Amino acid sequence: FHRITLSCLPASWYCSVSLLSLGCAPRQRLLLLLLLLITSAFLLLETYQRQLWGTRRRYLSIAESMEATDILNPALNYGIVVDCGSSGSRVFVYYWPPHNGNPHTLLDIRQMRDRDHNTVVKKIKPGISTLANKPTQASDYLYPLLSFAAAHVPKNKHKETPLYILCTAGMRLLPESQQADILEDLVTDVPLEFDFLFSRSHVEVISGKQEGVYAWIGINFVLGRFDHADEEDATVEVTTGSQSQQPISRRRTVGIMDMGGASLQIAYEVPSAITFNSPQEEEAGKSVLAEFNLGCDVEHTQHVYRVYVTTFLGFGGNMARQRYEDQLFNSTFTKNRLLTTQTGLSEDKPYLDPCLPVGVSDTAVRDNHTLHLRGQGDWAKCQEAVRPFLGLHNGTMSPGGVYQAPINFSNSEFYGFSEFYYCMEDVLRIGGQYNSEKFSKALMDYCSTKWSTLKQRLDDQLFSQQADISRLKYQCFKSAWMYEVLHSGFRFPTDYPNLKTAQLVYDKEVQWTLGAILYKTRFLPLRDLQQEALRQNHPSWLRSSFVYNHHLFSLCILVVVLAILLYILRLRRIHQREQRQAEVLNLLWVEEGEALLP
Repeated sequence: FHRITLSCLPASWYCSVSLLSLGCAPRQRLLLLLLLLITSAFLLLETYQRQLWGTRRRYLSIAESMEATDILNPALNYGIVVDCGSSGSRVFVYYWPPHNGNPHTLLDIRQMRDRDHNTVVKKIKPGISTLANKPTQASDYLYPLLSFAAAHVPKNKHKETPLYILCTAGMRLLPESQQADILEDLVTDVPLEFDFLFSRSHVEVISGKQEGVYAWIGINFVLGRFDHADEEDATVEVTTGSQSQQPISRRRTVGIMDMGGASLQIAYEVPSAITFNSPQEEEAGKSVLAEFNLGCDVEHTQHVYRVYVTTFLGFGGNMARQRYEDQLFNSTFTKNRLLTTQTGLSEDKPYLDPCLPVGVSDTAVRDNHTLHLRGQGDWAKCQEAVRPFLGLHNGTMSPGGVYQAPINFSNSEFYGFSEFYYCMEDVLRIGGQYNSEKFSKALMDYCSTKWSTLKQRLDDQLFSQQADISRLKYQCFKSAWMYEVLHSGFRFPTDYPNLKTAQLVYDKEVQWTLGAILYKTRFLPLRDLQQEALRQNHPSWLRSSFVYNHHLFSLCILVVVLAILLYILRLRRIHQREQRQAEVLNLLWVEEGEALLP
């Protein structure tokens, strides 16, 4: 009890105080102990507040985004994005509060919600590309979506609400002349019906590369990866395209992988400058790399990102199975002709497919010919069987030699969506953090399980609600394909610790349209800052106090600590004075005692 050590503090604040060295009385020791404990609590509170403020702010933002949008708030701004896809079109309405004044901070854009807390979104079918031969009907086609958006955005905000009409896959397949006719009709007729902020630059057919970049922006924005890094956040050193700029340290972003039924897409940041081995490789790299500035000022590089993004057509789960069956069909019938065998021509002599569960029967039909399959359920053989369909070429993902930018596997993080999540969750129920060893073992057990047992488990509702007969039948194949894409194609180490499979981010689906409006409106904060600079009559100290309140809190803590230290020194001086007085009194008593002696 003679020494109190504030060992709970960070190393930079380490100190110890000996109570006996102060010579305190018992009551003073208790008071000093109490003061030291209060100081420790305040210092720990400061550390805890800094560590949790970023997370708390993010979750508060998420909670607020689930509430109905306050359309009576005149300070809110709105934006509209129409996604014209291949099978239909959807309109999304977004809103954001005024910018906080920090030029390094992005707009806090959220999806609008109605009185019932539902997101303001509407979809119509078919896709706009069906109007290829009647382009003058394009504006009429979008009228229900735009009317829906106009009804939710306050009328007095229409003139300042940007409208973006972005067309994707379906329109890309049309000849450029037909694309231009449809877009021209929209540019001409939409302003006649609606008073939104809309111009020719607000309507376009975006490339797959743009769509991938917007998806990457949306995911990272929702995860808060564009915020300023806190002490506990993982960071990366980033070099921008400008040679004069020094590398900057900022919060690590996440890469995304999305495997659908027909295609596979990957997008991730490349923090370091890339050195190409040849002009041909450099040309290939430029086609799959995008460098852009999300900040409002082109002079600042805090939000300059270099992202690798590419789409692999035919690498989705369903298309991969189709290519696999095509190869089985051709090789089996060729072998039968050469060896005069009957493998796969009847149910009695099926082809043993290692990628189907044990005992299940299936067929592949091509040109009125049927190939009969029987499940063998061999996970290792299935991996070997699907690996050639990656089309590896010089370590890349396709025979055409698609360039892949380097990934720093020791300092990176990825999210896997769609088939990455379904393969882990629908049947295996291990969705979330990916572990290759755990995943392989679970698939080895699943693939070797009899088909009758798997069907009984489905009837007993032991799988997720999304699981059906088709998922049970092709789970082994799709999982092997996913595994090989990840480890043989993209070359992720089997012990990679930072891959998370997910269907939702913070319990909501993130659309690429969020990333699109973030990118399209990136210069709006600069406009707001310029307008704010003209308002000389409005003091800025209040806003600054909110932006930098943690500095004020730290200053208060410092004042408290100094006051306590001064009080301790004062106690010590008082004690020393009392001790000297006591010594003088003792001396006087001794002298008087000696005088009284005979």
